[in-house]
Amino acid sequence: MLLFRSEEHLNRWLAGRAPGAVLSARQLSDLATAWWGDRLASDWKPHTREQNQRILEGLGLIDPFWNLGP
Repeated sequence: MLLFRSEEHLNRWLAGRAPGAVLSARQLSDLATAWWGDRLASDWKPHTREQNQRILEGLGLIDPFWNLGP
């Protein structure tokens, strides 16, 4: 993971290369909360692939990069 202060900074660093997945700090925080927010619950069980896919989709992360597969 790389952090950039702006989209312009990212584009300079890419120097014409195609970017991978790009998230804002807010999106990253929302993803971390949704993915790990229940981790310390006494009845915690690992999320299924389907649950994790729903988390991604619920956050609008629907590009092929975010497809967890079958």
